[in-house]
Amino acid sequence: MTVADEFALEADADVRAATGAPAPRPGRRRRQAMGALKYVLLTFGALLMVLPFADTFIGALRSPADVFANPPRYFPSDPQWGVYGRVFAELPMGRWIFNSVVVTVTITVVQVATSAMAGWALARYEFPGRANAFRLVVGAQMFPFFLFVIPIFFLLRFAPLAGGNDILGQGGSGLLGTYAALVLPFAVTWYGVFLMRQFFTTIPEELIEAARLDGASEWLIFRRIALPLVRPALATLAVFAFVYHWNEFIWTMTITRTAPELQTLPVGIFLLENQFQDLDQKALQQAALAVSVLPVLVLFALAQRFFVSASMESAVK
Repeated sequence: MTVADEFALEADADVRAATGAPAPRPGRRRRQAMGALKYVLLTFGALLMVLPFADTFIGALRSPADVFANPPRYFPSDPQWGVYGRVFAELPMGRWIFNSVVVTVTITVVQVATSAMAGWALARYEFPGRANAFRLVVGAQMFPFFLFVIPIFFLLRFAPLAGGNDILGQGGSGLLGTYAALVLPFAVTWYGVFLMRQFFTTIPEELIEAARLDGASEWLIFRRIALPLVRPALATLAVFAFVYHWNEFIWTMTITRTAPELQTLPVGIFLLENQFQDLDQKALQQAALAVSVLPVLVLFALAQRFFVSASMESAVK
């Protein structure tokens, strides 16, 4: 320690003695430094998370001159703001957005409903095979959806009395080429059933028994007591389902090959790859991609409170 440091410490001690201020606690400066370091790291991590989204929005504004600039420049010198207007003028974005909203919202609502009801049954009711049913729910999560694409396709193709089919499923196209073909395969999610079952098990049994003694029906208990208590889990499941199916590609691509009027945003934007070759059209495709990200960002911002609440409750468990 230098003479100057010793003088500063003595001066600080004299000031504290004169003003009656308490002496600094041991380790206080270290805790402050660690707190500052924590916020620096969190800020750096947040910037890393935001960078891909920012690059998508900014990349659409670059002109060919900005792309080939030497040295390279990240921000465009002449932003092409009109590219976002051209997205709706030159592409069937309205139809793609409509299809995406219809399919994604329907799947999300159905998955939340089926997961909540199945999770409640597994958590609260005793019935033969309940343990095996729960094992099936856990084990089924190991198998990715694309393993079942071909079997589900044929089930929809030969659906009886649908799409011109007879009672034996022959003669027509079945459910192919309809919104039902995009929704039905995702009506139930194993992860959602597991998630809701785990949250329902945390509800005190005494609360349920008290409601039964007061004459409440099983449906009333489920709707008026159980569901409000697991609202963060419902919101979390809804966010996961919406984000996944808003970006779902494999199944939608399979179904809409013969029904282009049902194409969603991911499929429509992907098919532009073969049509657009010059940089101007590539910027149009990137602008369409940026527009497709907005609903997901808005949904997460609105449901963030429930998402964090569910994460905190899971950590406590």
